[in-house]
Amino acid sequence: MGAEASNVKKVSFFSKDVSTCPICMTDHQKEELLSGGGRLIAGKLTNELRRLYQESKKYGTIYPLAYQVQVCPKCLFSAYPRDFAKVAKEDSEALKKTIEHRSTLVKTLFGPVDFKEPRMLVHGAASYILAIDCYHLRSSSVAPTMKKAVSCMRAAWLLSDLFAQASYRPYDQVMDFYYMEAVKNYLKTLEIMQTGAEPVEAESYILGPDLEKNWGYDGVIYLNSYLTRKYLDRMATTPKEKKETLERSKRYLSKLYGSGKSSKNKPSAIVDMAKDLYDEMGDLIKQFETQI
Repeated sequence: MGAEASNVKKVSFFSKDVSTCPICMTDHQKEELLSGGGRLIAGKLTNELRRLYQESKKYGTIYPLAYQVQVCPKCLFSAYPRDFAKVAKEDSEALKKTIEHRSTLVKTLFGPVDFKEPRMLVHGAASYILAIDCYHLRSSSVAPTMKKAVSCMRAAWLLSDLFAQASYRPYDQVMDFYYMEAVKNYLKTLEIMQTGAEPVEAESYILGPDLEKNWGYDGVIYLNSYLTRKYLDRMATTPKEKKETLERSKRYLSKLYGSGKSSKNKPSAIVDMAKDLYDEMGDLIKQFETQI
């Protein structure tokens, strides 16, 4: 949950500004996370570029990611706030036709979830899954591919947190699904960055993948390689396919690792992780070469 129920009012507030859903015209107020006051105590940075937060004695455990996606409580249209109010006409028609699908999707995965209530962890996970579903139907002008990639990562993270709290539900299986979707969308994002098919640079504020630091293009390169390595056995079956998959990913990674070695402006954390991953992938490629 966003925090223990008794503390919810202390960590968030509902905006006084009223938002109108462009799909069903329902008015609602977006919930915002309060900052400061020792609410967020930063912990370690994971290999997936996620910043973990320690539990606060006063506020409990807070999940800042749970508040980032705006969701209409009626039709469940979901998007990052900058994309919420203005929706292209053709996108709007498709989103209107899929209202029932979104409702069924949430109920199937989580049971009843009311987005009029203060957000808990389950609202956060559901919001990203809804955003992914909605960005499937958005035009290229909002750079939907990169937003799906980031949303898949965040959904997987929050599903992991949910599974830790409720392991009797198959959140781990859903988590793995969204990690695999992240793999696909990060690779597509890299390809789009080369072709300019979507305005990724203009929308790079969301690249994250977390909130504390936007790793930008470097983060996309690194996560593409990290996830490729993590899910290699699902992406390829034969030694030849695995070798080719790793080589493609390693070529992208070399741009980050190579530029990091020659630039003092690159954050050492991601350069160090990229180096370790680069070396590991090189060793694996050599192993697969002996098996072909």
